[in-house]
Amino acid sequence: MWSEPITTASDVALFVTTRLGEACTLAEYAVEPLSGRIMTQTDMNGAAAATRLGPLAVYQQRIAAGELKSDPDQLRVVTRLNTLWKELAAMPASAAAPPSTNGLESRAKGFLAGLARKLRSQPEDIAANWPVRPRGLYIVGRVGRGKTMVMDLFYACAPVQKKERIHFLRFMQDVHRDLHDLKAANPNMADPIPPLAKTIASKAQLLCFDEFQVNDIADAMILGRLFEALFANGVVIVATSNTEPSQLFQNRPGADAFKPFIAIIQRELDTIELDSPRDYRRGREQDRETWIVPADSQAKSRLDRIFARYAGDEKPAPVALKFSGRVFEVDQAAGPVCRFDFNSLCGKPRGPNDYLALAKRFPVVMIDNIPCMGQDDANLARRFITLIDALYDNGNLLFASADAQPDQLFTDGDGADAFARTASRLAEMGSESWLEHGAQAAQQAHSLSRA
Repeated sequence: MWSEPITTASDVALFVTTRLGEACTLAEYAVEPLSGRIMTQTDMNGAAAATRLGPLAVYQQRIAAGELKSDPDQLRVVTRLNTLWKELAAMPASAAAPPSTNGLESRAKGFLAGLARKLRSQPEDIAANWPVRPRGLYIVGRVGRGKTMVMDLFYACAPVQKKERIHFLRFMQDVHRDLHDLKAANPNMADPIPPLAKTIASKAQLLCFDEFQVNDIADAMILGRLFEALFANGVVIVATSNTEPSQLFQNRPGADAFKPFIAIIQRELDTIELDSPRDYRRGREQDRETWIVPADSQAKSRLDRIFARYAGDEKPAPVALKFSGRVFEVDQAAGPVCRFDFNSLCGKPRGPNDYLALAKRFPVVMIDNIPCMGQDDANLARRFITLIDALYDNGNLLFASADAQPDQLFTDGDGADAFARTASRLAEMGSESWLEHGAQAAQQAHSLSRA
């Protein structure tokens, strides 16, 4: 936990990047999430100094400080991000400015919160502030190679006042919700996407997407028009992904209709590969029995004990989780913990919103009887991938019994390549640091529920 005062640009570099493994960004530290420490004006001045340093200088400082190992592939990508940083810094003052804490409001109230109110006022004409919009970047590579780390490094240094770093799954959830609200408030509106894009652009001139992946047909059908409108409004996009643009939504129903979006990505973003030979997530995991193999009676007994520990003196019972007009039946819940059989959780038609609602409600999630999946289980595996994305992004604790280790669960079938990312995430979710932070969140949630 960071406790020292931040007084120099070097301090900022170490402060920001020491915590990047937890997917935290600089804006989140106006109130440091684990300690509750309030950032001082000196801290914010240090943040401004970081924008003057640039991601390449900060990356090199991390190496010099022994916080990172020199990696030629990462250095190549950071150098390209540094070029983009220079292009942003060269923009007019109205477009490029020191960082602010605007991101805090968006995170507290939802990325597109207050959409109707924003639309009633005239959004700022962002495109006018970007005479020549810099090209964005699409960073692609295998899991655990440092894509998120280098993007977050760039985000922390980006000399742009209005910027947002968000997991792509969360972004699309916000988009669907706000499109629904916008159409409900304006039933005669022919196409709500252009005003929505303009509103997004008024709040974020730079968008950084982590884990760019398209698995949902509903997402696929609106992305082309949405991104075309975002680019027309001058938004710069940086994204990380495990999938080449040409392979997005490949071999899915509606894939042909998705090709124009791929063309937009290839036209507007430079694709750069980060393919370091080392998986940096591996080695952070330490077995604390979060993943129990095989899924037999002994595994059930061990999960029973874990459930009882988190439930405390509360009696477990089925719960109906209600959100956005939907009902999500939870097999068992008590305080901060919920428990499902795998088929109940992933064997039914569920989408990203269901799993995100679950992740937000229960800091601890337990799953019994995760099977190995094959060629006929692509939909089952896809839902499981979406579930783990939601739990990972939200920082949840996960305890499970399974027929195999994560990297052996789904090795043959549509989406098996994408499952490697899920296996890597599951490994990290068993790490000592993940368990410590997750246990703190569970304890706080339990205390609040009993207050």
